[in-house]
Amino acid sequence: MAWTAPMVDTLPEIQADTRSIAEAPMIQVSMHSGLSIAQASTGGSSALAFLFPLLIMGGLFYVLLILPQRRRHKRLDKMRSAIGVGDEVRTIGGIIGTVVAEKDEEFTLDIGGQHLRIVKRAVAEKLEDNQE
Repeated sequence: MAWTAPMVDTLPEIQADTRSIAEAPMIQVSMHSGLSIAQASTGGSSALAFLFPLLIMGGLFYVLLILPQRRRHKRLDKMRSAIGVGDEVRTIGGIIGTVVAEKDEEFTLDIGGQHLRIVKRAVAEKLEDNQE
């Protein structure tokens, strides 16, 4: 004999909310706040008041993020262009070697008797003679 679910004679009655949409308290609050915002922003300077914080944020973004990054790239490009044959360099991967050849956009490094070709952008720093 298979198990069957018991039958439920009556379901609890679902009582519908009979209030109209305008009587709902949450909608009234949002309608009132929307009207007060609309009344407050009828002045002529609302576009300027809206754009001013955006301009300030854009200026801060430029000064704090873009400008230092440009300076860093200029400094690195200047350092990479000054590297020549015989200089010791460290790559962004941590490999230290001596430049034995230079082409357009790549160096050939001598690393313990092995030669490794890298692009110039992979050079992180030029090592001075006192660093080993």
